[in-house]
Amino acid sequence: MAIELDEIRKVYADVTAVDGVSLTIGDGQFHCLLGPNGSGKSTLFRLMLGLTRPSSGTLSVPSQRVGCGFQRPNFYPDLTVAENVDVFARMIGGVDDDWRETLIEELRLRRAMGRTASELSGGFARKLDLALALLDQPDYLLLDEPLGALDDVSKTRLLAFLDSYTDDGNTVLVSTHHIDDFEQYVDRVTIMHRGHVVEDHAVDDIDLGEHETIQAYYVETVLARDRETERSEVSKSER
Repeated sequence: MAIELDEIRKVYADVTAVDGVSLTIGDGQFHCLLGPNGSGKSTLFRLMLGLTRPSSGTLSVPSQRVGCGFQRPNFYPDLTVAENVDVFARMIGGVDDDWRETLIEELRLRRAMGRTASELSGGFARKLDLALALLDQPDYLLLDEPLGALDDVSKTRLLAFLDSYTDDGNTVLVSTHHIDDFEQYVDRVTIMHRGHVVEDHAVDDIDLGEHETIQAYYVETVLARDRETERSEVSKSER
């Protein structure tokens, strides 16, 4: 089963945020969604999570567990870390004790369990948000810039954990501007530009050409699209 988007279009007033996007998310892959600000990445996340509806097109989300983490962590600020975990666990109908302990250990939350969430550093706030997103052991995990505020050691541990999570058949979709940290783990890359999907490939099928990294390939792809768009706009204005 996979999340399927077919010619999805989303319009807010007079702004088209997503325009004709067809995409498949699934197969236990570590999938990176790349694009500059305003490219439509966040709108796609909201569509897949059911937080907004498409203006047109077809969106199919299998009846499986979906977890999510946004750039701004979401939890109850007046509760402790432990209380947040307990409350979210009750919301989803309970959590396996071993899995709860695994998350606390892997995300190094143990020494912060008694702290009030609003008093956490940026890094610990991010870790708590990730733990809550993973509590239900989701089949699909959607993360928006999950490495923000994390130190290098925490990043390395989290990436290794997410990589092992896909080994169990789960799908991880990460929205980011910077793929550098993900390059050794990612299976598939989708590049968005102004609401359109301009590249969607398995990593093994990407021809980097003169570019040494996927990040460099992504940046040049977006710059080339910008130049093409600018030429088209100039041509229209001269008619």
